[in-house]
Amino acid sequence: MTVAKTTGAVSHPAMGWHSIDWHKAHREVRRLQARIVKATQEGRWGKVKALQRLLTRSHSAKVLAVKRVTENDGKKTPGVDGEVWDTPQKKWQGVQELTQRGYRPQPLRRIYIPKSSNPKEKRPLGIPTMKDRAMQALYLLALEPVAETRADPHSYGFRKDRACRDAIEQCFRVLAGRRMATWVMEGDIKACFDSISHEWLLANIPLEKDILRKWLQAGYMEKGQLFPTEDGTPQGGIISPVLANMALDGLETAIRAAFPKNTEWGRRAKVNLVRYADDFIITGETKDLLETRVKPLVEAFLAERGLLLSPQKTLITHIDEGFDFLGQNVRKYDGKLLIKPSPRSIQKFITRVRDLIRDNRSATAGKLIVQLNPILRGWANYHRHVVSKAIFFQLHHEIVVALWRWAKRRHRNKGKRWIKPKYFKRVGYDNWVFYGEDRGKERHLYNIGKLPIKRHIPIKVEANPFDPEWEAYFEMRLSQHMTETLTGRKQLLRLWHDQNGICPVCQQKITTETGWHNHHIEPRVLGGADTDDNRVLLHPNCHRLVHNRHLHVDKPRLRQKALQEA
Repeated sequence: MTVAKTTGAVSHPAMGWHSIDWHKAHREVRRLQARIVKATQEGRWGKVKALQRLLTRSHSAKVLAVKRVTENDGKKTPGVDGEVWDTPQKKWQGVQELTQRGYRPQPLRRIYIPKSSNPKEKRPLGIPTMKDRAMQALYLLALEPVAETRADPHSYGFRKDRACRDAIEQCFRVLAGRRMATWVMEGDIKACFDSISHEWLLANIPLEKDILRKWLQAGYMEKGQLFPTEDGTPQGGIISPVLANMALDGLETAIRAAFPKNTEWGRRAKVNLVRYADDFIITGETKDLLETRVKPLVEAFLAERGLLLSPQKTLITHIDEGFDFLGQNVRKYDGKLLIKPSPRSIQKFITRVRDLIRDNRSATAGKLIVQLNPILRGWANYHRHVVSKAIFFQLHHEIVVALWRWAKRRHRNKGKRWIKPKYFKRVGYDNWVFYGEDRGKERHLYNIGKLPIKRHIPIKVEANPFDPEWEAYFEMRLSQHMTETLTGRKQLLRLWHDQNGICPVCQQKITTETGWHNHHIEPRVLGGADTDDNRVLLHPNCHRLVHNRHLHVDKPRLRQKALQEA
């Protein structure tokens, strides 16, 4: 369907990284992961261990592990050794160094970042070295299929193809009806990542114990001093979120056992769990039920893992008073459940926008719009699945007012009739569209008030992205998600559908997580056009590969071919 031809010779080792067959690597790893899923479902733990060992020692898994840690957001952040793998030669050398024999992780580099809930407070992060990150990514390939297969049905944090909107939709399902539970326990685990028992992890996580023990006991460096780690899994490690998730998996099973749905008592109790990482809610028919039966059960479950509920953040609230969960406010008004952006989320968003406008006093309108639009689009897309329309309109009005003040400050000696047409124009029925020019193109401020509200279709709880039986289901959801993501970006959406969402170089899916580059088949400097026929979407790494190896990528016609065959 797509042919890539090498027009230059491959040199070794400099071109070793660019000579990797990524399609083959993905295929081999997915095949082993599917076998791990099947063995886990059958309870054949000896087979699971053997397959994990085979996967973590395969060349395909090693190159994918290095690829992951050299393309994610932290790729430029060094560990205690100060090294980053930012060249093909270093990446290729990193693949050769991923061996279990004699492996000893280095201590983590401790840094502190502001908490999202309170920017004045800071939380610690442990930054592993590039080699340790790659080794964790390698073992994560073997652990994730087991974690997904055994995960709690209504756990949504740090899991593939699950997101906050799935958790919020589940909240709606268990609270919206008139006969649903009326009390909610808001649970928060105190220092979850820092407190998980090492003994419990070593006894219950299906991973090579020697490797896991070394990671857990690696310690961290702060101000030139080495500190040991006796508990917890460090925030900052690639494998840490999955370890924390697996430590909390089983809570829903314990609740179901105490309040079985097949009994009259269990149905009357109306106990349901919705969890996102270490934040969760549990519904109940009465406050006394949550205080005397559910909360002690949760505390006992967590105590086995060395964890405690946070007294300050664990609250029991009536649904008529409402509660905040994952940036949304969930509350009933005269018996009707409405989920809206929480006041804290709104205030944090508008403060960020105003600060950005204030900090760009001397920037052009076009450059300011380029900085604002991703923030506006991202926040609105996060909240577009709840009751947000009126809030979107109000926030857009406040942003326009802030931009009007910005424009007046820039031209103190000019009148309003001069300033208005310079920065605001009429588009359709909107007479106050903030606009400017950047890189030769006219830019318009994104109007969040025009974003339509769309009900989210939650993921099926039993869906497993590592199980081949669910492949068609996840492809359908990806297509829907990308269509929503690229709404208004018609050319990108056409290209994505023309390729069936597949990168023609590595034959893997192009998603919002992988990102994409818009590649010109015939370079523009050689007369190539800017039309769809001369464009193709590639993964960023595949795009670099095409240019480094001087590959020619043919235009895929996957959708047209499928339509003709149909």
